[in-house]
Amino acid sequence: MKQILSFVAAVSIIGGTALAQTTVESCNRIVSFDAPPKRAISNDVNLTEMMLVLGLAERMVGYTGISGWKTLDEEMRANVKQLPELSSKYPTKEVIVGANADFFFAGWNYGMKVGGEVTPETLEPFGVKVYELTESCTHIMKKGKASIDDMYADLLNLGSIFNVEDRAKNLVNDYKAELKSFKSNLETGEPVRAFVYDSGEDTPFTAGLYAMPTALIEAAGGVNVMNGFEKSWGTVTWEEVVAQNPEVIIIVNYGSVTAEQKRAFMMSNPAFANIEAVKNDRFVTLEYVEATPGPRNIKAIKTLAKAFWGK
Repeated sequence: MKQILSFVAAVSIIGGTALAQTTVESCNRIVSFDAPPKRAISNDVNLTEMMLVLGLAERMVGYTGISGWKTLDEEMRANVKQLPELSSKYPTKEVIVGANADFFFAGWNYGMKVGGEVTPETLEPFGVKVYELTESCTHIMKKGKASIDDMYADLLNLGSIFNVEDRAKNLVNDYKAELKSFKSNLETGEPVRAFVYDSGEDTPFTAGLYAMPTALIEAAGGVNVMNGFEKSWGTVTWEEVVAQNPEVIIIVNYGSVTAEQKRAFMMSNPAFANIEAVKNDRFVTLEYVEATPGPRNIKAIKTLAKAFWGK
């Protein structure tokens, strides 16, 4: 009889010795661990924060992909102060292998590119296991639209990988209870039409059906006007944005162009004058670490709900 093990610990007997093996699903792969990683690297601020909330700093040799694009807030600076940043942007294979890492927590377009030099396959010969951010799996396989459950799954899988299952389960249960309580007291109406403005002036970079903001917007009582854009993050045209006429514009704050500069660009451009959000000056800002999968997603939902419904 065949059994498929996913998100569970399997035990095998080799030479009379019991070896506990943890098996998790990572996108379209099954990844097995004979022991919890001891020299982990995470890429990007949101993935790094997932590691930190699980108390895994002592299992890490560093992080990558933050300072090249983003500025750490005071909370994150305090949490990562004991860890080195090994690469300011996407790491090379040499950086990861050179750190003698045994684990890389990244995602597609979160530290890895399809066909790039850093992938699960290219790191495997060096003994580096890779766990992929669930939201990013849409780049390599068919996947449903973004869900807050994607973030929960990542925390639970990391809990299994690092043998901190109870901590992960308690954290996820707390998030679920907090969100349920908040939504039960939230009075909403017709879903608010929202557009996510990440970056770009000639053409806007935005969140589509498979990006986490879609789930955050829906949880707050809105609808992403780019639900028909069947990608995670990507570029659309301003003509499409004008045609969708969003009631609220969500600005993702990071990089060299500030949230206020992005707002000023839209408010001052005559081409956007008839967009409801511009006419009524309805903008709301999410930090990058809030708009991408991670521990601050519940806070992001509350921020959006306040912008949508004034409460």
